[in-house]
Amino acid sequence: MKSGLSFLLAAQQCEIRELEQLAATSELVSLLARFTHAVQRERGITNLYLASEGVRFADQRLQQAAECAAIEAQVRERFDGLDTEGHSVRNGARLFSRVAGVLHSLDGLAGVRRSIAAQSVTPKEATTAMVRVISGLLGVVFEAADSATDPEISRSLVALFNFMQGKEFAGQERAFGCAIFAAGRPDAGGVQQWQHLIDSQQACFQVFADFADFQVLEADRASVDLRGLAELERLRRIGFTQADGGRSDGGLAQVWYDCCTRRIDTMRRVEEIQAEYLRALCETKIAQARTELRDQRAMLEALAAQPPAVAGEAPMYGPQLERSILGMVQDQARRLQAMSDELDTVRASLNERKVVERAKGLLMAAQHLTEAEAYKALRQMAMNQNRRVVDVAENVLAMADVLPSRAR
Repeated sequence: MKSGLSFLLAAQQCEIRELEQLAATSELVSLLARFTHAVQRERGITNLYLASEGVRFADQRLQQAAECAAIEAQVRERFDGLDTEGHSVRNGARLFSRVAGVLHSLDGLAGVRRSIAAQSVTPKEATTAMVRVISGLLGVVFEAADSATDPEISRSLVALFNFMQGKEFAGQERAFGCAIFAAGRPDAGGVQQWQHLIDSQQACFQVFADFADFQVLEADRASVDLRGLAELERLRRIGFTQADGGRSDGGLAQVWYDCCTRRIDTMRRVEEIQAEYLRALCETKIAQARTELRDQRAMLEALAAQPPAVAGEAPMYGPQLERSILGMVQDQARRLQAMSDELDTVRASLNERKVVERAKGLLMAAQHLTEAEAYKALRQMAMNQNRRVVDVAENVLAMADVLPSRAR
């Protein structure tokens, strides 16, 4: 008959397997962060290339596309290595659905690049295609964060996801500003849309600050370029004037691009620090769990070495061994409860995104919108009402019963 300690041992082994899976997931997330940054850079270069009618950034665009293709091959290889049978992947259904969406977007990227080379697409159309790829990549990172069973690793993944999301809004702002400055003409509703991108960045970076480790936050603070931020604000003011009906020198597109790119490249370095912290955290957790497993095995061996009990009597453990076994069981129970409580706290921030996803699904079904159109509708309602997107999404879900039946 197995003892309670045997099951405690089995629980520890399960925890180690989960941690090893999280470590592999964290490596995937790190690669996706690198790929996302490469696509963001290609998107920014593409905007200037198209806005200048192919006069500028032709060579840089080709070089960046080649870099993206090389990292894409690594991403596809890592996707191929996932356990598609679902035996060792938490949230497998949602994760694999996200991966399928990413691969579909990537399959269409070659055609988009051919259209860009032929200048047969607008900057907005090219941006939309690349935003779709990046959105899919961030969706995979989100599912990774949502699947974490260790609260410290979950916090680190939530911090990284929100930093990546904020950086993506910064990339969208770079593309948006490039289009405004390069066009040299007003953009309907430009100021409102531009301000929403700025507000979205700030919201994401606040969540990052709430969940990131102290040493990562210190690196983030140390990376702040006050002169660069002042230049960014100056250019934003000029761009706001132009987007609201004014005009400015089209040459500012390059200045704006360079300013935003320096900022985003700095963010990438912080992103790398967060990813490295996550990797080290996984290694530490696995080492700790293996040490605990070794101690528990030693305890089980000591237990097995006890003289057999007389028939009908309870096994005779030494008082010290008995207290050690009881202490290990109690410690494990307290630790698991604490982990569960902290996970609930961490996942509260992830639940906000789930609310937005559900609201998008309702709008897509009720109004026959694409995912991008549904999210744009939520953002537009949020801007019009001066509210957060998640608050608007909650209102949409509250109205689910009055939406057409095909939406449910």
